Amino acid sequence: MRIRFEDSVFDSDTREVLRSGRAAPLTPKALCLLELLIRERPKAVERRRIQKELWPGIWVSEANLPNVVAELRRVLGDEARRPRIIRTVRGFGYAFRADATSESAGASSVGDSVYRLIWGDREIALKLGENPIGRTEDSVVWVDDSSVSRHHARIRIDGSGAVLEDLGSKNGTLVGGEPVSASRRLADRDLIQVGPAHLVFRVFRRTGTTDSKSR
Repeated sequence: MRIRFEDSVFDSDTREVLRSGRAAPLTPKALCLLELLIRERPKAVERRRIQKELWPGIWVSEANLPNVVAELRRVLGDEARRPRIIRTVRGFGYAFRADATSESAGASSVGDSVYRLIWGDREIALKLGENPIGRTEDSVVWVDDSSVSRHHARIRIDGSGAVLEDLGSKNGTLVGGEPVSASRRLADRDLIQVGPAHLVFRVFRRTGTTDSKSR
């Protein structure tokens, strides 16, 4: 499950929340709470059920849940007095109230285009939404090198095409030998350099049931 809301994306497969492209520092309990509320939206979830899911078979103080909710709101930029994301249902529990949209976790196919990265003899399919590049093993492009930041860059795929964004990396991201200061729209055959990795961005056009390389 990959859900976008406000400036954040929750990914249940990678067990992380990205806010403005950067990993949000949420504890496992806060992630579990967010996943539960998103899954049950727009219904309110009873406090007792939340406690059973977050602390199965364990007695905990009633103050623990409000503390997790406060953490979630703080990291997501929400406010208890004027909530946009997490709503308190007094005497009952909590509900997810933000507008949310699902993103595909599969390979991207926008119209008649499919997007991929070529890295040596590897061909990496890019999915709709965000495709992180960095030194974490859950990155779409994992570059295990000390010159690469954990969350180095990302390629965002949407209906208008592909955009490469540097995420404030230590050593920068290059396209065609030029540094990417913020973001850059990608074209077919652009050469991307992240540390020692040289990646060729490709756009393939669908022709009937067969993909053919764009020219």
